[in-house]
Amino acid sequence: MRKVSVFGATGSIGQNTIDLISRAPSEYDVVALTGGANIQRLADDARRLDADIAVTAHEDRLDDLRSALAGSDVEAAAGPRAIVEAAARPADWIMSAIVGSAGLAPGIEALKQGTTLALANKETLVCAGSLVLETAKQHGARLLPVDSEHSAVFQALVGEDVETVERVIITASGGAFRDWPLKELVNATVEQASSHPNWDMGQRITIDSASMFNKALEVIETKEYFGVEPDQIEVLVHPESIVHALVGYRDGAMMAHMGAPDMRHAIGYALHWPERRELPIQRLDLAKLGQLRFNAPDLARYPALKLARDVMARGGLAGAVFNAAKERALDHFIARRTGFLDMADAVAAVLDRFDASDSLIDAPMTLDNVQQTDHLARQWVDDAVVERAG
Repeated sequence: MRKVSVFGATGSIGQNTIDLISRAPSEYDVVALTGGANIQRLADDARRLDADIAVTAHEDRLDDLRSALAGSDVEAAAGPRAIVEAAARPADWIMSAIVGSAGLAPGIEALKQGTTLALANKETLVCAGSLVLETAKQHGARLLPVDSEHSAVFQALVGEDVETVERVIITASGGAFRDWPLKELVNATVEQASSHPNWDMGQRITIDSASMFNKALEVIETKEYFGVEPDQIEVLVHPESIVHALVGYRDGAMMAHMGAPDMRHAIGYALHWPERRELPIQRLDLAKLGQLRFNAPDLARYPALKLARDVMARGGLAGAVFNAAKERALDHFIARRTGFLDMADAVAAVLDRFDASDSLIDAPMTLDNVQQTDHLARQWVDDAVVERAG
């Protein structure tokens, strides 16, 4: 039996991972499940899968988790440190699906045991790409992409030499506001931004899709994971979400990865790699689809994409600054302290402040420096929001 752990088990990626594991229970021995505030879901899954340990990120919910697990053999723990400790427990395959920069420390800890890390947490590579890749190399660990776009690129590269790649195109649905008049975005509400036209995802990533901050992160992740140059990476708005990515080669050929908008494909590919097994996913009917549309993104509508280019040009800790600023700006939008378009303005202001900080620009890429930079960038966003409101 393969020992597996799922970090971020209560979110959409985690639940889809558990769905696939549950379909072949005799093949998997579940070591650890971690989650957030949904204690009952975490406990129910831990009981059903007979996990060794269940961990909630919220230290003040430990008693609740213990109560929900009462009578079972599942150990309970709580807090960020406990999640990192769970990542150190031996496992053959670990899903990293914790949302945001909180997934970085447990991801690195998992890599230190030389395991296979299925990475759905794009922030890990955005914040500390060189550190993560070097850690994996040092410990003989394998990093498999689970974002649908990066899984698609990974699959399109099978049997190919990355040196022959001319361009990498990742697609974006365009989010909730892709057809809105630009002038109306200033009044976009949290509820409107939280409704995705194609995917069933959590609130934060759905809003990130509407602003295309998620795609901005994925552009940076593409550079880090595949080692391509920024000017080789393109983004196209593809409303149908059928073509997840394309790889263009120097002979003019293009390999496209197509599939129904179902995250179980990318998850299943990583779970069974290097095999390709049957998955419970809808098969495409191209005749019924009729057409597939592609459009260049409007940078006035999606300023996050330009910010991603700026971040890659800066290098170093700029990715950590960008991600932290994005996450904190999103907090303010969800709390209705700032507007939808103001998020990009706040992130841009923080990046400018980063440029003026000599101590950060040349700081080495270490986990401590990334975490300190993350904390500082969030404070800078708070300052920017307060200044704008005043």
